[in-house]
Amino acid sequence: MLPENRIPTHPGEVLEEEFLKPLHLPTAQFARHIGLPTLVVNQIVRGQRAVTPEIAWRFAFALGTTPELWLNLQNAHDLALTQPKRHIARLKHAA
Repeated sequence: MLPENRIPTHPGEVLEEEFLKPLHLPTAQFARHIGLPTLVVNQIVRGQRAVTPEIAWRFAFALGTTPELWLNLQNAHDLALTQPKRHIARLKHAA
């Protein structure tokens, strides 16, 4: 269920607040460790780039999480941002 009053947190914010800051780990060092350009990790942290399945695996291995965590965070964020503004009525079964 998506929250109705806010957009779910972008995975980049979770990465920064729950992992990088507590580990006192700069994004550039983390990026090198997982084999990504610093720009890519910085864009994710700023919410300007999505976490892909490949990136989710890299985060999971490096941080001891699951790739599903990162993809679920991304999916929840994306779904909230793309929810249609107009109501679409549910189809009714024809008898």
